[in-house]
This record gives sequence, C-alpha cells and structure tokens, in this order.
Amino acid sequence: MDAAVMAPPRKRTLPKPLPDGFILVDAEKKKWRLGKIIGQGGFGLIYLASQDVSRPVSSDADFVIKVEYHENGPLFSELKFYQRAAKPESMQKWKRGKKLDFLGIPTYWGSGLAEYKDLRYRFMAMDRLGSDLQKVCEGNGGRLKKTTVLQLGQRLVDVLEYIHENEYVHADIKAANLMLGYRDPEQVYLADYGLSYRYCPDGVHKEYKENPKKGHNGTIEYTSLDAHKGVAPSRRGDLQILGICLLHWLCGSLPWDNVLKNPNQVQEAKIRLMDNLPGSVQQLSASGASTDELTEFLIYVRTLDYEDKPDYQLLKKLLACDVTRGLDFSAPESQQGSATKEPFKREKTLQ
Repeated sequence: MDAAVMAPPRKRTLPKPLPDGFILVDAEKKKWRLGKIIGQGGFGLIYLASQDVSRPVSSDADFVIKVEYHENGPLFSELKFYQRAAKPESMQKWKRGKKLDFLGIPTYWGSGLAEYKDLRYRFMAMDRLGSDLQKVCEGNGGRLKKTTVLQLGQRLVDVLEYIHENEYVHADIKAANLMLGYRDPEQVYLADYGLSYRYCPDGVHKEYKENPKKGHNGTIEYTSLDAHKGVAPSRRGDLQILGICLLHWLCGSLPWDNVLKNPNQVQEAKIRLMDNLPGSVQQLSASGASTDELTEFLIYVRTLDYEDKPDYQLLKKLLACDVTRGLDFSAPESQQGSATKEPFKREKTLQ
C-alpha cells in the first residue's frame, strides 16, 4: 500500500469510529465483532464486543474492545503491562498461591492491529466493567463509610502486591480508575494502566534520580512525593498514592484541595502531612470516623526507602476491620439527610 496514503493521523485525536459489526482478528487469530461505542478515553474509543461474530453484539455483552490509532502511546503502554504481567493464567496461579478469592485486575483477552479506510488501529479486548468509584463518591457527598474505605484499601494492597511482583507499578491510583464489576458491583478493579511503569525490568530496580522537568506527574491531588520531584514511580510511591486516596474517601476532602492549581504548594502540603504524622492526619478525622488506621498505614509507608519491598501483609493488617460482608457503598450516616460533617482545617492552618 502506498506509504503516502497510510500517513499517520494526528496523534491527539480520537480515532474515526469503525462500523457497527466490524470484525477484528487478534494476534492469536481469535475473531471479535464490534458493537456500539459505550465510552471513550483520552485517545481511544471503547466498544462492546463479542466472540460470536455471526450475530450482532448484544447490549449485555461481557467484553469490550479499546481502539486507538496505531501511533498513540497510552494503549501501547497498557497493552505491554497486560501482556507481561496480567495474563489470566498467571493471575489464577497467584490467587491460588495467596489463597485469594478475587484479584481486582481486569482480564486481558487479546489484542492486535487493524486497518480500515487507509487508517491503522491498535485494539485490546478486555472484560467489560461497570461504573467507577468516582461516581459512587460523588453520589455520597464525596465520602465512603470507614469500613468500606478499609476494605478497599486491603483489596488494593492485594492488587499492588501482584503488579509489583510482576515488575510494574500503577502510578495513577484514584477513584476514577477503580471500576465496579459489570455483573457483580461489589467487586472492584484497578483499571487504566496507561501510566503504568516497569520499575524493575528483569529484576534491576531503577535508580533514584530527581528530575524537575518531569515533576508533578500523575494526578496532582494524589501523586507521590517522589513524582512531585520527577523521580520515576516505585512501590512506595504507589502505596503513598493509595494512602492519600483512602484519606480522601474517608474524610471527603484533602488539606490541599484549595491549592490544586499550584503543584508546588500541593507538594509542600503533602510534605507537611507526612512529616507531622500522626497529628497531621488525626486532625482530619471525619465526623464519627477516626483516621487511626490510615495514620498507621502512612507512617509505615514513610519508613520505606525508594527500592524497598513493602510488607504487604503488614499493610493489610494495619487496614483490618471487623466487617466480613461485601462492600457497602451507601453514604456514611452523617451524610444521610444532613450535611453535618465539619470541614476540617484547611491547608493554611496545617503546621
């Protein structure tokens, strides 16, 4: 085909949609039929999909396919993570070894390249997931019940242990990247590995190196102190991000919410929070819910050096709670019917 005809499209654009019923063939020669578009990411479209190519894809299909232009980066990064670290058989083996009923990583089913009308596409087939935790939080006035926060923390420590053992870190944990199961909304998956990073290729950990030009990477509210300094993501960074997310879900806000447009001020506020533990977190206590477990969690994370392997079992113990039933996403009592939650002291008063 003439190279001029196949000129790459502009990178930062959503791909032109493929027709309904289009058949894709993945690298293992499995066929997939596309249904309707149900979402879009930064540079890609998400279609319902089915392995039964003989009939239209139903609205309750169990698979989705992400499609991006071939030249775009995020799906390529995500694909590399899934191919190296998240094959269904390796996750099953891990779950058996760790005696886990569930591991919240979406299942990867295949990928490949396609062409349509002289444009080149990359695609990846995944389990279909439901709504995201961000929408749940917003529906609850920004907060989750303490037991739910602790349960989520434990499940996410399991996910992080698995991906860390497979040489990757996620680097962008947040409610918008946590998806509820499509069939079972009490299961929660850590999705979107577009920023995932191979911190330890072939067992050799990346060196600690500050780079101001790469400072403040990730999502500014939650990103780690290492990321603020432009240091490549690491295991301790993932755990620090998780700790800050848990605080946000428990308390409904963070001390640096009013300075988010200034990354340096956010960084300074996070340094103060970590330097002044336990007091800095204890004073954030949401009405009726203490932050003691999250304080202990962050104190442990503070002890980790850049290349340290965390003690994941200890972290799960620090987040232990008495509840054995499934996740309860209803609003905390103080949120139900009234806005009695006291706003905690803002950044300016956090010394």
